[in-house]
Amino acid sequence: MLRVRGEMIRGGTSKCWIFDHHDVVATGVDADTLLLAAFNAADPRQIDGVGGASSTTSKAAIVQLSDVAGVDVSYAFAQVGIGDERVEWTSNCGNCATAVALYAVHRGLVPITSDTTTVRMLNVNTGARLTGTIPTPGRTAPDEGTAVVPGTDALGVPVLLGFQDPAGSTTGHALPTGRPLDTLTGPDGPVEASLVDAGAPAALFDAKAFGLDGSESLAAFAAVVPALTVLRRKAALAMGLVREDAPVSHAVPKVGVVGGPVTYRTTHGHLVTQDRYDVAVRMVSMHAPHPAIGLTSAVALATAAATPGTLAHRVTRQTADGTLRLGTPAGVITARAVPAPDGASPTVLLHRAARRIARAELLVPVPEGRPV
Repeated sequence: MLRVRGEMIRGGTSKCWIFDHHDVVATGVDADTLLLAAFNAADPRQIDGVGGASSTTSKAAIVQLSDVAGVDVSYAFAQVGIGDERVEWTSNCGNCATAVALYAVHRGLVPITSDTTTVRMLNVNTGARLTGTIPTPGRTAPDEGTAVVPGTDALGVPVLLGFQDPAGSTTGHALPTGRPLDTLTGPDGPVEASLVDAGAPAALFDAKAFGLDGSESLAAFAAVVPALTVLRRKAALAMGLVREDAPVSHAVPKVGVVGGPVTYRTTHGHLVTQDRYDVAVRMVSMHAPHPAIGLTSAVALATAAATPGTLAHRVTRQTADGTLRLGTPAGVITARAVPAPDGASPTVLLHRAARRIARAELLVPVPEGRPV
């Protein structure tokens, strides 16, 4: 039996297990082996592990102090399989970055010198740089807060999450194919797509191409997930993310549909009128509809919406101040683009909330072949 310390932290609408890099190394097994066993990834219920049996609760981050100039902590993000013994290291997660920022403050990985503390982070999966700014009143790390985000009524510590120069973070180009519009062949024939790389690679489709308007319930949107899964593979090839002989990734590119604002009801039944947001979006998370929107997907959508010629730009109500309100199944999420110097792409800011749930020593079954 292996023993490893970890913290469960809710970041936004995700739960993420955070591990110290040195603690993972000390187990003597590789990170994939450790996480697959700890989460009980082989079981779709993850009943004998710490996973929550959903894409938003089967996540981990491995954190360490960074030796990169201008960075406080580096972290590797892991999307752990559910009924699938595979760990995907190809993407980033903004909600888990929110959790990493709170973890770093509590673990003393950054000095607390004022009433607010900013954690400068590097996601080693993608090379993305982020900041998480947290209130530290009295120069203390907070355990509680009153911030909320769409998708949960739970209170948490407010975290202002910033994606710095997000365009081209994976492929080097905001539009990896060089075009705002591409045509991909899905199970029902050709369909237009905008392939964007900002925050994370994403493939965005017009909801109307699937008989939708972008305001659908999760159950209604689920009907087109199989088609979008096929198109995800086509998009990955077109963006140069995989080779023809490579296994299918269910984490990147992010994939979803967009539409113009219409009145709809959230998952919890709250009415959202069309004047309260600028673009409707429904995204896929691994194999299922995302209950809200991943933050890296929000950054990609914000970039696409500001890029003339894309599908997102076509359907988005444009604003003058860089603010974009996204109509998601959980409610309206606001992103704000702040101009950056030296020709960098705008920093995208989002308000999140985080809460430490547990500090624990995980007892992990010894992987097969390892002596007891």
